[in-house]
Amino acid sequence: MARKEEEQRGFQGMMNRIKDSMGSGGAPDPTRRKMHFSFWYFLLALLVISWLQDQMLMQQKVQLPYSHFKQLVREGAVRNVILGPHKVKGEIVKGDLAGRFFVTVRVQDPELVHLLDQQGISYTGRLENKWLEAILSWLLPMALFIAFWSFLMRRMGGPQGVLSVGKARMKIYAEKEVGVTFDDVAGIEEAKTELGEIVEFLKNPEKFQRLGGKIPKGVLLVGAPGTGKTLLAKAVAGEAGVPFFSMSGSDFVEMFVGVGAARVRDLFAQAKQNAPCIIFIDELDALGKARGMNPVGGHDEREQTLNQLLVEMDGFEANSGVIIMAATNRPEILDPALLRPGRFDRHVAVDKPDIRGREAILKIHARHVVLEDDVDLHMVAAMTSGFVGADLANLVNEAALLAARRSKDKVGMAEFQEAIDRIIGGLEKKNRAINPKEKEIVAYHEAGHALVAMSVPHTDPVNKVSIIPRGIAALGYTQQMPTEDRYLMTRQELLSRLYVLLGGRVAEEIVFGDVSTGAQNDLQRATDIARSMVMEYGMSEKLGPVTFAREPRSPFLDTGAAPRAREFSEKTAQEIDEEISRLLDDAHEKVGRILKEKREYLERLAKDLLEKEVVEGDALRAIEKEVRNASGQAE
Repeated sequence: MARKEEEQRGFQGMMNRIKDSMGSGGAPDPTRRKMHFSFWYFLLALLVISWLQDQMLMQQKVQLPYSHFKQLVREGAVRNVILGPHKVKGEIVKGDLAGRFFVTVRVQDPELVHLLDQQGISYTGRLENKWLEAILSWLLPMALFIAFWSFLMRRMGGPQGVLSVGKARMKIYAEKEVGVTFDDVAGIEEAKTELGEIVEFLKNPEKFQRLGGKIPKGVLLVGAPGTGKTLLAKAVAGEAGVPFFSMSGSDFVEMFVGVGAARVRDLFAQAKQNAPCIIFIDELDALGKARGMNPVGGHDEREQTLNQLLVEMDGFEANSGVIIMAATNRPEILDPALLRPGRFDRHVAVDKPDIRGREAILKIHARHVVLEDDVDLHMVAAMTSGFVGADLANLVNEAALLAARRSKDKVGMAEFQEAIDRIIGGLEKKNRAINPKEKEIVAYHEAGHALVAMSVPHTDPVNKVSIIPRGIAALGYTQQMPTEDRYLMTRQELLSRLYVLLGGRVAEEIVFGDVSTGAQNDLQRATDIARSMVMEYGMSEKLGPVTFAREPRSPFLDTGAAPRAREFSEKTAQEIDEEISRLLDDAHEKVGRILKEKREYLERLAKDLLEKEVVEGDALRAIEKEVRNASGQAE
């Protein structure tokens, strides 16, 4: 008995689950379908069917000219004539069309009725009903207009149509959906330590409230593109185990006035309902640009959106559990009201990683890559000075793709070296047709760069010299590998860079007695260094310790903005030009002396390049050792 009751309860529970599933996403619920059924759908279908039937009947009837119709009347060949205001209908009973129905356009003919009476033909009058055609003539265009308008509103206002224009279109990640923790972030240890306090507050707010402390309301992550600002924000949410609201600064700005402000209000309202949580605004400079910078006018949609953001950030209750994080690579153009205490209290700089940071990042991205035993990630990190996290991730992926293309089971050091060359110089083009004369010029040009780098102090060791074309315009390149990361440059180090950059052009002058266009990029970079030494760094003996910088550069992004009008006299401008020319002329003269003294090594290295196309490893180190010994700089 007990077993039977248990089976009945199990069967009843299964039926209830089936009903629930059918009513909430399974098979369609019949009752719910009836609730959604509209009487207007039925009426529209009825009208369309009636109109179609009428059109089909019209196609079955014979269209007669009025004169032919009168002739049939005179012959008594019609019956059951229906006289309408505009049409005459009836049945043909004689002739070839016997048994067919006819229709003709009625003409004002007073004799028609008399003729029908004379032939004894039955007839009747009928008023034509135009309501169907009238309704359809209004209904169909209106339906098309409404459908088109609804389509436009869905495209502009999101999936909910026009009613959702003011809704914030953010991505919401639940507590377990972020999937990123501090273990997935490397190379920015100082930033991780700084944000650890935010994580601790979200996990244990009582620890700070007990002593009367207030957590920062906003955290601004600033750094160069690709350094991991967004990844770091996700890691904070993953470590704290709280919801993560993610939006871009451009998601707030719309063409409709007031929409951006409405989206800001909606975003913060939802965040307060899900507190504790994190709001992350990527590319804040799209929204938070300083007010008054718009040349058209100050009262635009973006500024209204920014004003609403300022109000929402300053209107938070104390310790509400909502943390605002934002990322930008242009902090210098943000509105000062955003950066004051009480809004974005804490600014965290996400710098480019040093050699240890790059090695740690490479280890994270290489966790799922099969590496050969000869792969030295520390060496790879040393060869990638200036790379950010995104560049290193791309480097590992490129090396894996190269190994797969070569049908290898593991990724080796050769693939990493090739991937570095490909990222820095571009795709290798071994099949490009270069005539022997141009190839010889390129060989001596690159040999000049390498030989000067080996001869002057304060330069990075030469790692590879190649005359294989790469990228769009590079016919060859000389790769130097820094031994350490540098954050300051002395005057002598900058001069040494000038010497190396001019080495290729001077080598062409000495060997061929002429110069080519291949030194264009070298001259541009050398001129930039000389101008910075004179105008920005105060390294001119004639002008003294003074800077003539027109405006501060962005520390993270080259905006390419037009410089302001100069703030010095014509005489000073002439002296600046003379100093830049003097630096370049002195460097040109010194490089000429170096290459003339070591002409034999220049010829030797150029000959090796023409034979092998690439000189590296032991062969390059042997030449470098001899050059340094000849210069009295043997290590």
